[in-house]
Amino acid sequence: MNFGTSSIPLLPEALAESVWRPRPGLLKRERTRLRLVQAAIQVFSARGVAGATMQELAAAAGMTTGTVYNHFKTKEEVASAVALLLADTLCRRIGDSQLGIAEGAHRMAIGNQRYIWLAEQSPAWTLMMMEVAAAAPELLLEIRQYVMADLRLGVKQKAFRIPSEAAAMDLINGTISQAMRSVARGLAPRNHGREVATCVLRGLGMDAAAAKEVAYRPLPPFPPMAAAPVAAKAKAAAKKVASRARGARRPV
Repeated sequence: MNFGTSSIPLLPEALAESVWRPRPGLLKRERTRLRLVQAAIQVFSARGVAGATMQELAAAAGMTTGTVYNHFKTKEEVASAVALLLADTLCRRIGDSQLGIAEGAHRMAIGNQRYIWLAEQSPAWTLMMMEVAAAAPELLLEIRQYVMADLRLGVKQKAFRIPSEAAAMDLINGTISQAMRSVARGLAPRNHGREVATCVLRGLGMDAAAAKEVAYRPLPPFPPMAAAPVAAKAKAAAKKVASRARGARRPV
């Protein structure tokens, strides 16, 4: 079952439950805020961020406009909340699938390919997410910590050789973002995710054969939601990896 509605394109099953089903233990105000964010996803998907209004958001949520303004002062605040929910969902589920994988290069390849996989599985969602990211940089900031952790781990393990973290992050973000657009618009060939991941690993300093071997390993499956760690644990794990690799911040 997909937890979306008929007015919004379906998300892949591995992500849908995290977006549409409320987490247990939320207070009433938190549940209301989540319903508004979910309604905003529907409105943004149909109208775009620029074309959406707070009144439409209220109608989609079945609430008054006053209730919307009790939680969000501006549409920009709504876009930020949408961005954080989408980023948390993606990063948490990718992190779930990486559990037990200690090789930074392998983790990087998995993350790269999962974003491109999303573009293959749900082009409309991908394009909407990228529009939200442009309006709300919080999405990229949330994702950044996970990518940075894998980058630093790969540097520490001497798999990556980079001139600077900033340059490496621009390489990763720019390449994956463009690959997602190409795939979502039907402009990419088969196996694009693996080929793009290979290019990213080579850009981070791996030789051609090693990069291709890592990028062409089978993708680990998403574990069932009941078996997956909660977001706080996944985020803590990413921070722990970053902490272990902190000594590798200097250019090599």
